[in-house]
Amino acid sequence: MTSSLPPIAITMGDPSGVGAEVIVKALAERDAESRARFVVIGDRETLERALKVCGLSLALADFDGSPVADGIALVHVPVAGLPGRFSVLSPACGEASYQYIRRAVEMALKGEAAGIVTAPISKEALNAAGHHYDGHTGLLAALTQSASSWMLLASERLKVIHVSTHVALRDAIGRATTERVLATIRTGHAHLRRMGYERPRIAVAGMNPHCGENGLFGTEDDDALRPAVVAAKAEGIDVEGPISADTLYYRAYQGAFDLVIAQYHDQGHIPIKLVAFDSAVNVSLGLPIDRTSVDHGTAFDIAGTGKAKHVNMLAALAYAERLAASRSKATG
Repeated sequence: MTSSLPPIAITMGDPSGVGAEVIVKALAERDAESRARFVVIGDRETLERALKVCGLSLALADFDGSPVADGIALVHVPVAGLPGRFSVLSPACGEASYQYIRRAVEMALKGEAAGIVTAPISKEALNAAGHHYDGHTGLLAALTQSASSWMLLASERLKVIHVSTHVALRDAIGRATTERVLATIRTGHAHLRRMGYERPRIAVAGMNPHCGENGLFGTEDDDALRPAVVAAKAEGIDVEGPISADTLYYRAYQGAFDLVIAQYHDQGHIPIKLVAFDSAVNVSLGLPIDRTSVDHGTAFDIAGTGKAKHVNMLAALAYAERLAASRSKATG
């Protein structure tokens, strides 16, 4: 990433969660020049409390479009009714989460931000505030008017993109259509190509035990998944499947594949959180803007204690920088 790029916007997430803490901890580990590549979108008072509980003395500087020489650049977004303390489930915090994201998306769409890194939000608080989305991915798709979006979880040795995420399992089965699986394969392939993989090796996880065992345990693998793999192969994509999920993730982790297509939320999340709980990055694909995120929640139980680990946030910041650099290279 070069200094000619606009900064990457970091949304603070739910003001009652650990977002503010992991942000200030992560930025504190960077030198002033590196820190100037980012601007935080959030609440000043919450960030000041986070700095205090984390024992940090960085200054918060109002962002005016220019890099901040030292300290943390901040776009303060006022929201009425914030509880003024951590660990509180509050509709006001849900409204604040929404407004931070909306502002960051607006900046990114205008070219005022090179991408977005999001701290965790509470889906319950977001919906209580009247914003009825399944989380960041759906909200970002709506704000950018994107027809489709995907969640990619990326770690060093295992990467997973999901056909569906925050839906009931019975609904996830219905969403695994040939068209959606094929679109997921294409999206994952394009992203890995952008990230430097010359010929990504992709594997499609089966839906049913043993991929249905020739119809004995269900026909979705043969009826929907296999045709998508055949179509992707015809396009020149290096893809295999469907492969029984009970062996696929081990093979991918050992290096046989660069990317796994997971059919539903837990099929993809459980393996990633087992092997890379602190370091996996959540990446939104299919949007006109770049977005990465930590792969953990608001952690209300430890918010305000200074105990929250910021390794995930460091990884999300680094991935966002790689995306910004690749976008700049492609357009420049």
